Amino acid sequence: MVAIAVEVGATAILPKAAGFTQPAWSAVVLGGYAASIWLLAVVVRSIPVSVAYAVWAGLGTAAVAVIGYLWLGESMGWLKAVSLGLIVLGVIGLNLVASHS
Repeated sequence: MVAIAVEVGATAILPKAAGFTQPAWSAVVLGGYAASIWLLAVVVRSIPVSVAYAVWAGLGTAAVAVIGYLWLGESMGWLKAVSLGLIVLGVIGLNLVASHS
């Protein structure tokens, strides 16, 4: 979960990097991505990579979409909301399958 939180934080501040033209923000974004990948690599020592990556990518995507809506002024229509719900259901399904394997 920490890997997801770090990646989501780095992605949320990505607009501040302004296409990597702002050195300080760019360093924070790149550092966040590096830390999240390292944390993911630690996780896959004990969780299958297919499940770990799906959870990391799925929950990260959903969290960034929610942050974009709540704090970055992005739109949230019914199709986007349903799609995010399907992502979360997919992550839950993968975890259920992994726990029964």
